[in-house]
Amino acid sequence: MKTRLKFPLRFKILLSQLLVVSVVLSLITFTMATLFQKDKTAYIHDLTSTMALHSAEEAGTLVTGYTEKLKLFSRLMADREMGGREQALKGLFEEFGEFVMVARSAPDGDEDVYDQAALDAVGVTREDLLRVLAPSPAATANRSSGSQGKEAAVSPRDSGGDPVSGGEPVVEFAAVSRAFPAMKVTIAEPAADGDEPVLTSAVIRLDRLQRIATRSRVFDTFVVDASGRFLAHAETRRIGSVPEGEWWPWVKKASRVSGLTREYGSRGAAIVGGFSRTMSGGLTVGVQIKKSAAFLTSRALLLDLLVLSLVLLVGAAVLSQFWSHHLTRPIEKLSEATRMVGQGRFEVEVPASSGDEIGALGDSFNRMATELKQREQALKELYGQLVQSEKMAAFGALGAGIAHEVKNPLAGILGITQLSLRGVESGHPLEKNLHIIEKETKRCKTIIENLLKFARQEQVEFSAVDIALVLSDALAIVDHQLGINSVKVEKEVEEGLPLCRGNANQLQQVLMNLMINAQQAMGGAAGTVRLSAKRLDAGGVEVRVADDGPGIPQQIREKIFDPFFTTKPAGQGTGLGLSVSYGIVKDHGGDIRLESEEGVGTTFIITLPAQVQAA
Repeated sequence: MKTRLKFPLRFKILLSQLLVVSVVLSLITFTMATLFQKDKTAYIHDLTSTMALHSAEEAGTLVTGYTEKLKLFSRLMADREMGGREQALKGLFEEFGEFVMVARSAPDGDEDVYDQAALDAVGVTREDLLRVLAPSPAATANRSSGSQGKEAAVSPRDSGGDPVSGGEPVVEFAAVSRAFPAMKVTIAEPAADGDEPVLTSAVIRLDRLQRIATRSRVFDTFVVDASGRFLAHAETRRIGSVPEGEWWPWVKKASRVSGLTREYGSRGAAIVGGFSRTMSGGLTVGVQIKKSAAFLTSRALLLDLLVLSLVLLVGAAVLSQFWSHHLTRPIEKLSEATRMVGQGRFEVEVPASSGDEIGALGDSFNRMATELKQREQALKELYGQLVQSEKMAAFGALGAGIAHEVKNPLAGILGITQLSLRGVESGHPLEKNLHIIEKETKRCKTIIENLLKFARQEQVEFSAVDIALVLSDALAIVDHQLGINSVKVEKEVEEGLPLCRGNANQLQQVLMNLMINAQQAMGGAAGTVRLSAKRLDAGGVEVRVADDGPGIPQQIREKIFDPFFTTKPAGQGTGLGLSVSYGIVKDHGGDIRLESEEGVGTTFIITLPAQVQAA
């Protein structure tokens, strides 16, 4: 016989859903990646173009400012007869801290001024700067030193070199020294008498221009002069070098460069760059970023999409598995539940959430299990009542035996005590003790009789009871026992308490039982038992027996008044004390309740109604 390969329906559903989800996720991921790549490319080009335009505008404004300041230097240097001329030039160097040297070449003679302190700070000399400013080595042959204020030196100069025309400044890199990169700014101004133009040149620090290049932490910004040398660069070591890569020939040939962008390679890396030319000085400002950095978020997005796809795929698998189980699991659970019911575990419940025949079958099974559980619980309760009845029957027989065995010795003690009282003179020290023996012997006899009546459910006789007297009598008997166990008793009884209708012996028995229980709960440790009584506003009396013992745990407080319930070791308690006390208080029409907190203590509160006065 051929064995058929089992392929459950749940796995068929799972595979079909996984196939559909995989195809959909692949299409969504590919589409989103393509759209994001296009959008990101356009965004990077726009951003580099905008940053290049902004940086070029800022650099152009800086060059324009330098040009105006250079013109001011030129006018002061031209007015050689001006009083305080050297002091004014010194003030300009202090105000325009970027300027290091200014040289003016005119038909009426050449001269230069410089900031000696600035030269000393960077470790260059006047001659170093003159070589930078001079168009050729021969141009410095006729220089002569003059006065140095802050610091002005005047010497004749040749005006040779490349002409500067059109009134536009020419900005070039000034290779003074490696430690002092600077730039040279030259302007040409027409002479008053139509002679050759006046050339004014300045060596200016690159600090402010360099701040433009180092402002962004993401983009590399640089400034290139017209000759193709870096004036400023995010990498300061490249200042003065020639640009590398294919972008510079393209930018140099362009007739107008304003926010152009281009993708190119540089040092083996793919670059996106934006370029713009300044309106003044002929500088080219570039902003570039590596494509790997620009599209880092794209790769992160693709990775996130991949992770999301895997998560959705796993989620789809889990959901498919759950759905397939949802179709077949109820029958499996019903089969398992029937085995549990057969073992007597009626608390089982089969989920019946569906509205089909399987759901109806689950509901019927749950009702059957519930009814079986209720019947089992009813049988347990009947069995418990039967056991309790047997206990109470045994207790009645025990009480009868105790009454028979104890009452006769008590009668003998009582008789001897009464005979002794007759032979004792009034006021003798033994008279008081004999009266106490007589009274307590009678009380013991009455307690035994009441206990027997309790076991037989007989009614005791009630009369008017003074609660204050009952408290005093109970305390007089247990005070010695509490004292030898290091338990201090505090009594606080309100005066004028109303009389209550009841049985004094039974109430005394309740109070004694509560105080002895408090002493036993302390386990031999020192403590305090507070016995108090007060009048209630609604009439009646409230009696409190409080201790500062360990308290009663929450889980046993509800069973504390149950018959035969005890927490004492075997042979040290029957579990009847509080049960009997509870019955006595209820027979008196009162109520007894418990307040306890672990680690703080326990208080038993007894309320008794006042005796109704006859009309």
